[in-house]
Amino acid sequence: MSEQALVVEKLSELPRSERSEYLEELVVAEFRDVLLMGGDEEFPVDQSYFSLGFTSLRIMEVKSRLEALLGCALSTNVLFNKPTVENLLEYLADEVLGDLMP
Repeated sequence: MSEQALVVEKLSELPRSERSEYLEELVVAEFRDVLLMGGDEEFPVDQSYFSLGFTSLRIMEVKSRLEALLGCALSTNVLFNKPTVENLLEYLADEVLGDLMP
């Protein structure tokens, strides 16, 4: 089973009340991995990508990882128009995974 299929299956199996938290954990993990952050470092979801040290190239890397993880294409504009992880999570929950999210 593909990683994307596993994510969608896991989301659908979780109670609706836990799906947002699971999605946040997945997305934050991708951002943390690209920044090579340690497990004990907190990731501020309300700060802009650029203030956290991301470059356009790194944002594109995260975009590719999220597309593979979620099994969907994301417009490049999405990451620039949704400049924080918090904004991106709202977009993913509403526009991409709307049928699975509370």
